Amino acid sequence: MAMRVLSGIQSTGNLHLGNYLGAIRNWVEGQSQYENYLFVADLHAITVPHKPEELAANTYTLAALYLACGLDLKYSTIFIQSHVPAHSELTWLFNCITPLNWLEDMIQFKEKAVKQGENVSVGLLDYPVLMASDILLYQPDKVPVGEDQKQHLEITRDIAARFNYQFARENPVLKLPEPLIRAEGARVMSLTDGTKKMSKSDPSELSRINLLDTPDQIQQKIKRCKTDPIRGLVFDDPERPECNNLLTLYMLLSGKTKQEVAAECQDMGWGQFKPLLTETAIAALKPIQDKYNEVMADKGYLESVLRDGKQKAAAIANDTLSKVKTALGFSVPL
Repeated sequence: MAMRVLSGIQSTGNLHLGNYLGAIRNWVEGQSQYENYLFVADLHAITVPHKPEELAANTYTLAALYLACGLDLKYSTIFIQSHVPAHSELTWLFNCITPLNWLEDMIQFKEKAVKQGENVSVGLLDYPVLMASDILLYQPDKVPVGEDQKQHLEITRDIAARFNYQFARENPVLKLPEPLIRAEGARVMSLTDGTKKMSKSDPSELSRINLLDTPDQIQQKIKRCKTDPIRGLVFDDPERPECNNLLTLYMLLSGKTKQEVAAECQDMGWGQFKPLLTETAIAALKPIQDKYNEVMADKGYLESVLRDGKQKAAAIANDTLSKVKTALGFSVPL
């Protein structure tokens, strides 16, 4: 039996190169080695203020982009988080065994709570418990995570271990998943600040290249991205974070090795490099955009993929939920 892998991305706005190069491309390249469950995290999307009229459209866009990026239904089950009610129900059960201080100590909560002030929701605090439920429902062996998500996986393992110890010591119910981390490209940085991760929540559109950006938009964003005044481009200089980020992007999008890129760009100025990066980015995204347009033009196909995904996901999720409820002492539904 292949090892099971689970992952999901929030359905807020468009996917950008950081999502693709840091996560989705890795799923695609390794998908034949695993049994994959990949979902659109629409329940997570409402932990911050959202526009109801955009939520469903963003959810379908993201599901179509999963397919456009090369996820193969032979190896991957694609589904929408809110279509499987077990995610919400298990979250409540885990809430009742998760210490509050675990959640208050989460770095991402602290950062986002500062931005939201008094409007910070219980949902944002509870985000890691929902994430633990997402993961543990499917009993995966591995969870692909970026460096910044390791803390979330640690709390997932802590919740699973606590549950097993308190309620299922003889026959543990929940599997403790391992992180699946790929170093290269795990962190793609912002185009406006090479020390910050590329993010959907950054208010500036210029900070990221979205997978559905037009060639003109890509050209404008790269033309205006932050650089330094030094000629000659090098990797790994801590004084030149933007230079390292843009070279890394070029390396990942062109498929060249680090050594090849370092040799090619060592004598270049930005005036020469930026058009090269632009051309490479446009060429790398064209097949994804073509496939996306094809999927979105056939709504019936996309809906059938999500219906099948929901059925397969729900079968596993409901089985785990049932075992958790039995261990907690709930009566069997009549």
